[in-house]
Amino acid sequence: MLFFKKSAPILSDLLPVDYVDIHSHLLPGIDDGAKDSEDTKNLINDLKQIGFSKFITTPHIITGIWDNTFNSITSKLEETKLLLNEIELKAAAEYMIDSFFFERIKQGEKLLSLKENYVLIEMSYLNAPIQLYDIIFEIQVQGYKPVLAHPERYLFYGNNFDEFYKLKKSGCLFQLNLLSTTGYYGTGVTKIAQRLLNENLYDFVGSDVHHQKHVKSLKTKVLLKNHHNLSSLMKNNSFFSH
Repeated sequence: MLFFKKSAPILSDLLPVDYVDIHSHLLPGIDDGAKDSEDTKNLINDLKQIGFSKFITTPHIITGIWDNTFNSITSKLEETKLLLNEIELKAAAEYMIDSFFFERIKQGEKLLSLKENYVLIEMSYLNAPIQLYDIIFEIQVQGYKPVLAHPERYLFYGNNFDEFYKLKKSGCLFQLNLLSTTGYYGTGVTKIAQRLLNENLYDFVGSDVHHQKHVKSLKTKVLLKNHHNLSSLMKNNSFFSH
């Protein structure tokens, strides 16, 4: 049996001291996350209350949907920090890897990184891009280390687990969405997360918080059979503390 209900811990109770979150959507009005500065302030305050200490927020960059840029994100960050006096808020981006991204990175476009050369990327939930491994290779050619957001949510790999090993071998680091451990995205996602955890394929975690429903769900029970790997994994985020 994969999941159990009795004695399951509350997810937020597993957070380490000084937890650094590397995936969220907290900048106001810039994507499908925080709607305005008041929403940003409330989200940050509520996350701090459950144990978050630092934030590297990651607005979407998706051509034709969220046409954010290096300059627009950094500008919004500085505006938000002045407004909220929030010194622990930093910003990177969550890049949709598709043909548009491929062309931009081949041209040497500067990317917003989580730290140093670590860059957060995502794929469509419907299917992987045709040029997936070419894109991952090019990211590294340009001097970056790709961190794949929420691999457990790409259900098209659920019955082809070897693809996860292929991604790791190609140089991808993996970031687990914390809510994937609670069943928030469905049991199929949680099952994949369990196996990726069991096989030690994750490198970091992230909240991927967009709104208050996500914050509230961080206070629900973990549905993993073995949550000890999760506690250890969360501590890896201390890498991004400086």
